[in-house]
Amino acid sequence: MSMSKFKIGDVELKNNVVLAPMAGVCNPAFRLIAKEFGTGLVCAEMVSDKAVLHGNKKTMKMLFVDEREKPLSLQIFGGEKESLVAAAKYVDENTNADIIDINMGCPVPKVVSCDAGAKWLLQPSKIEEMVSAVVENVSKPVTVKMRIGWDEDHIYAVENAKAVERAGGSAVAVHGRTRVQMYEGQANWDVIRDVKQNVKIPVIGNGDVFTPEDAKSMLDLTGCDGVMIGRGALGNPWMLYRTVHFLTHGELLGEPTPKEKIDVCLLHMDRLIHLKGERVAIQEMRKHAAWYLKGLKHSATVRQKINEVDTKRGLQLLLEGYVEQLQAETVVH
Repeated sequence: MSMSKFKIGDVELKNNVVLAPMAGVCNPAFRLIAKEFGTGLVCAEMVSDKAVLHGNKKTMKMLFVDEREKPLSLQIFGGEKESLVAAAKYVDENTNADIIDINMGCPVPKVVSCDAGAKWLLQPSKIEEMVSAVVENVSKPVTVKMRIGWDEDHIYAVENAKAVERAGGSAVAVHGRTRVQMYEGQANWDVIRDVKQNVKIPVIGNGDVFTPEDAKSMLDLTGCDGVMIGRGALGNPWMLYRTVHFLTHGELLGEPTPKEKIDVCLLHMDRLIHLKGERVAIQEMRKHAAWYLKGLKHSATVRQKINEVDTKRGLQLLLEGYVEQLQAETVVH
């Protein structure tokens, strides 16, 4: 099967593999790596409409888009129409993002309590009202990311997706879990298929795609137009590249070597330092480094030691030393 080009509004993507907007992860350092590994679209971590309107310094930095990351989708969330529209207009006029995404999937209590995120999953009419207000006020395509419902008894995914379509939304991404499930249990791909069968706008499936084969299964089962990969890409941008390759050529490429993984981890670290300064970047890098090491042998001890380093040099020596140790073992055998 050849990989079809994929369009969201007037934005053309070179393939249908999308990096999910993960909070605390999808800053330009990681997004750029995902883009270099062939991802068709990268999504920035969500920002609150209020923070955008208050001109919060940290938030303004989060709205920065590196030209090399494009096409890029910037995600906003908020519970009131006026502030959501105003923030969308700000993003539309003052950033070089290609797509504005509205979050209706974030399960975090802090977000839900302010009537935003997944709270809307119970009210299709509210979704239509909010999305159409945004669409009318911006020139960039508007998309929505949602979960299938609030809980097992309130799965309004089809109604909610139709509301997005009626409101002029250009695409909808559907995470196959309810709000109550958070990240537990299994993602329900059948509901994603139901959504796809009921709307004409592109549908992007999300949830439990950890291998290239998962991505193909999701496309085959649901008929969705694109696949959004979140946790499967943490510390593993090869997963993105291997998925694009598998969907395009039907060929499964091998996993990266430990050295390849650590080299990219160090590139990620350098970019993060450039972005946030050494102290903050190294603290943030600890979780990433642990993800990059996942599944590599004898990595447990290194993963523990990561939490003791607080300099670029410390982390680099630790990781390079680990790879050298692995390579030395291979030579002995």
